Amino acid sequence: MTVDEYFREEQKKRIRNYQDLNELAQKGQILFTGSSLMEQFPINEISADHGLGKVVYNRGVGGYTTDDFLREIDTMLLNLEPSVVFINIGTNDINARFGESEWLEHLIGNYDRILSILKRKLPDTRVYVMRYYPVNVQAGKSRGIDLGIRTNENVNRANEQVKVLAEKYGFTYIDVNEGLTDAEGNLQEAYTVDGIHMYPKAYEIVYQNLLSYL
Repeated sequence: MTVDEYFREEQKKRIRNYQDLNELAQKGQILFTGSSLMEQFPINEISADHGLGKVVYNRGVGGYTTDDFLREIDTMLLNLEPSVVFINIGTNDINARFGESEWLEHLIGNYDRILSILKRKLPDTRVYVMRYYPVNVQAGKSRGIDLGIRTNENVNRANEQVKVLAEKYGFTYIDVNEGLTDAEGNLQEAYTVDGIHMYPKAYEIVYQNLLSYL
């Protein structure tokens, strides 16, 4: 089994686990959903520490693209019928394998479909479309990781289009990134594992920024 095959198997296991958990979950609660940047958000620990007193579910899956999310949208989102959803999906689409210039069209086309389905299937759900987090290319390189075309320039290009999509469907686009960046606009090196993913102390900042939406 290759590393990629192993990773895909782990994703399938995660989805099967979420399917089982969804049968136990309460409908009409708060949902955080997306890729690894959502999966690694310790929202339950942080919200419990701050005494939020609300039921919150996390349905993030590491490595997920918008293609993957569309395929598993029932498990990742619809079956829970949340009253409030925070969604952050698409940064894994900022990848040359989708085309050096075609990746943005691919990402936005799929995100459009995701939001269209959400609007149609869950018309009463309050939806928060999250601005993508910044990255730190140099921090990645110092850890032996090449972020490829996943630069802040491309992340911001995607953010501009995602904001337009959110407005198209009457959803709320939120920027909860204040305090994450350095003077150059990069994700602070002290907050990042590999230039992309973040330590819990960074998510604490994100939590404080989005608390008013909870």
